[in-house]
Amino acid sequence: MKRARRFKRVATETSKRPILSNRLKDDDVEPPPRQPSHSLTTAVVKPRSDSFPIQEIPPPKMTILPYTFFQIDALDLAPRLLGKFLRRDDVVLQITEVVEAYRPNDSACHGRFGITPRTAPVFGPGGHAYVYLCYGLHSMLNVVADKEGVGAAVLIRACAPISGLETIQQRRGQKTSKPVLLTEPGKIGQALGLSTEWSNHPLYTSGGLEILDGPQPENMLIGPRVGINYALPEHVNVWWRFAIAGTPWISAPKNTLRPPSS
Repeated sequence: MKRARRFKRVATETSKRPILSNRLKDDDVEPPPRQPSHSLTTAVVKPRSDSFPIQEIPPPKMTILPYTFFQIDALDLAPRLLGKFLRRDDVVLQITEVVEAYRPNDSACHGRFGITPRTAPVFGPGGHAYVYLCYGLHSMLNVVADKEGVGAAVLIRACAPISGLETIQQRRGQKTSKPVLLTEPGKIGQALGLSTEWSNHPLYTSGGLEILDGPQPENMLIGPRVGINYALPEHVNVWWRFAIAGTPWISAPKNTLRPPSS
């Protein structure tokens, strides 16, 4: 009887041991890899019982969005990015909030003073990344929109984790699966291990950092942009912030977001 009980206890403890399927990275920030990744299969993150619910996405072979997807006005591209996926190696994030951040004749645009070494990617063709440092600390990921020379982009403000949760937690330095993990633009860059070296990286090619097609959200919220008090009033007050309705993976302030019809 004692042997039977001992065997039963060992079997129970073994069954509770977690299976670690995600590799941890040694460095928080890495330069763009030269060798492309050919696998398009995504694993699903299972949230802990004490976390906010994470939408479970089936793991089919996802499709990288084509170059033409990004060749439109930034204000049209912004809402279309909701529900799409960002992927770098084992980390996959679903875009839950964006803001049309840069547009011609916009007093909040980084390109308002013309082309500089820092802002040159914004004036490139749509579909490329524009990564800049905020306060010298946070890598902010933007998706360049429209044709070459226009100078427009969309800032990724918040995401939900789909795959690679352990890698995200290590890079973020937070052992949590709650929305605080990914609900600010600087946190997105950190979770993906980005630096300014990723600026001008094509997001429509296999390998490195990619944007994959995803489901269109059923409902959306809109609101004014955040953190641009230096801009002209007519640009501060425009409702160019977009988020998926019903998800907790949205950055603050949330009380300024409304359904489009309200």
